[in-house]
Amino acid sequence: MKKEYDLTKAKRGQVVPTKGKTRITMYLDTDIIDDFRTRSEKSGYGYQTMINEALREYLTKSGKSLDETVIRQVIREELDRAANH
Repeated sequence: MKKEYDLTKAKRGQVVPTKGKTRITMYLDTDIIDDFRTRSEKSGYGYQTMINEALREYLTKSGKSLDETVIRQVIREELDRAANH
């Protein structure tokens, strides 16, 4: 390890940048997040990935643009579908 480091050109941010992903802040109903987290724990699959896949599937099928109402609808539909399988 060096005694000193030159941080004059340093930038704050992720240590490893993620290609093809964008970090956002979004408010979702607590029960929706809780349900995805529960399903995530059971499947060993990340809940954020599950939400992303649900949104992608909806876009592919519907061709609709996304707004808050559509996102909430998609998540509810996916939870219903998963609960009935």
